[in-house]
Amino acid sequence: MREAFHEELDLITKHLQKMALLVKSATAEATTALLTADLSLAESVIAQDDVIDQMQHELDDKTMQLLATQQPVASDLRVLVTSLRMSADLERMGDMAHHIAKLARMRHPATAVPPEASLTIEEMGRVAGIIIEKLAQIIVSRDIQAAQQLAIDDDEMDKLHRKLIQTLISKDWPYSAESAIDLTLLGRYYERAADHAVSISRRVYYLVTGKYQDSKG
Repeated sequence: MREAFHEELDLITKHLQKMALLVKSATAEATTALLTADLSLAESVIAQDDVIDQMQHELDDKTMQLLATQQPVASDLRVLVTSLRMSADLERMGDMAHHIAKLARMRHPATAVPPEASLTIEEMGRVAGIIIEKLAQIIVSRDIQAAQQLAIDDDEMDKLHRKLIQTLISKDWPYSAESAIDLTLLGRYYERAADHAVSISRRVYYLVTGKYQDSKG
């Protein structure tokens, strides 16, 4: 029985990793749709969000079933409790990709990103991809050093976000208030996705050590 239980715990971990990889793909495709005004790709990302949501529901149902039917010891209990919180963070990261794709769809056939900001948005998408890829590995490896490093990686996203805001508030900004609002929202979506990734990495740290990681790193 205990062996079967631990197999179920391993499946939960693999399920979380699969969610993370789907979020990575959705974020990359949403960024491409945004920068190239690709309507069909944007629609695909929007539809994919339902898949990520369903994965969260199934994972949470399975986790609650194990909590109700097994008698997990402290370390196993941490796996189950943190998995519920990780799945919620991953679902929210999927929502960020969904929002990016919806904005791409809203502004089609034009692009929502003017030339002056395209490189920054492209870089935010690239950094998000790196962070989520690392996160997918951390979920499985439970490498606490890598988990701590992710907060440092997030600093790069914060720098890009500040750079974007500085561009928007420049007196030389030649575009409409609507464009500025679009970019403000986009910057927030990428920043929040990275923040959720860091939150998950801190849950991994807690899962392994039983201690909460300092919020400063």
